[in-house]
Amino acid sequence: MEKKYILDKDSTNRKLKRLAFEIVERNYDEQQMFFAGIRQNGLIVAKTLAEEVMNISNIHVELVEVTLDKKYPVEVFLDREIGFNNQSVLLIDDVANSGKTMLYALKPFLGFQPKKIQTLVLVERTHKTFPVQPDYVGLSIATTLEEHIYVELKGDEITGAYLL
Repeated sequence: MEKKYILDKDSTNRKLKRLAFEIVERNYDEQQMFFAGIRQNGLIVAKTLAEEVMNISNIHVELVEVTLDKKYPVEVFLDREIGFNNQSVLLIDDVANSGKTMLYALKPFLGFQPKKIQTLVLVERTHKTFPVQPDYVGLSIATTLEEHIYVELKGDEITGAYLL
């Protein structure tokens, strides 16, 4: 099967900059936020967005790494223990294919009383099988049930996204 590119490096960078401005607009009253990136690619998206948000606003961003087995996501781990009570959390992943990963990744935050939890994906597939609707979406695309979306990386840089 041939890769069908939906984002290149330049369009990805534009999407990330736009998402950073949306985050700042919707969280203008926040002094601090926690960006929880789902390992591996979601964490890279989170790091990129954290830099952008801190460059264009006075919001201090703390990164948190979320680790889970995407095929069997019963156990979810955070890279450190933080109290999220009365904090604003933004859960970030690269792609929402079925919505399952995002739904399970919320689990560790539900043991706290956060001020708010928002979700963000760089690319959203519209045929999700779990009830997850991201608050921020870089690109939303209709796919067939057989198609999946993948994000390409070169080191810690997102170079594009494609359908397969």
